[in-house]
Amino acid sequence: MSAEQKAAPPEVLQRALRIQTLTLMWMSVEAGVSLAAAWTARSPALLAFGGDSVIELLSAAVVFRRFYAPSQRENVEQRASRIAGGLLFVLAAFVVASSVLTLLGHVEARPSYAGIVMLGLAAMIMPWLAAQKRQLSITTGSSALRADAAESAVCGYLALIALAGLAVNAVWRVSWADPVAALALLPLIIREGCESWKGKPYCD
Repeated sequence: MSAEQKAAPPEVLQRALRIQTLTLMWMSVEAGVSLAAAWTARSPALLAFGGDSVIELLSAAVVFRRFYAPSQRENVEQRASRIAGGLLFVLAAFVVASSVLTLLGHVEARPSYAGIVMLGLAAMIMPWLAAQKRQLSITTGSSALRADAAESAVCGYLALIALAGLAVNAVWRVSWADPVAALALLPLIIREGCESWKGKPYCD
C-alpha cells in the first residue's frame, strides 16, 4: 500500500471496497451472460466482449485485494497484470479466428437479444463505475485503482461497438456486422493487453 493510500480516511477505503465489490458482482454477471449468449448465437462480438469481461473481473479482484489486504506485496499485482495481458492476447487470437470463420461463411452469427440487453446495460454501468473509481483513485493515490478505472471505461467503449454490430444483425439480418464489430474491438483489446503486460495504467 502506498503512502497516499495509507493516509486515506477509513471511510474512503471502505467506499473503494464497496465499489470494487459492486464491480466484481457486475463483471461476474456480465461475463457469464455475454459468454453464454456468444455460445448460443455464435457471436464473435459477444465472445470478444465476454472474454474481456473475464479479464476485467480478474483485475477488479486484484484491486479489491489491494484494499482489503494492504500487506500484500507489489509484485503480486504486477504478476496478475502480466497474466491479464497474456490472456487478452489469447482472446484477440480467438476473436480473429472466430470472425474469419464467420466472414467466410463457416459459422453464422445469429441475433442475440440477451446479448443486446447486456451490452446496453454495460454501456451505461461501466462509464459510471469508471468515474467512481477515477475519483477514488485521486483520493487514495492508488495507481491500481486508476488503471482499473481506465479498464472500466474501455469496457464501456467495447460495449458500444459490440452493441452496434449486434443491433445491425438483429434489425437487418446482416450477419457479417457481428464479426466486423468484433474485429473493430481488436485495437482496444490489444492496447489493453499491451498496457497490462507492461503494468501501466491506461490513458483516460
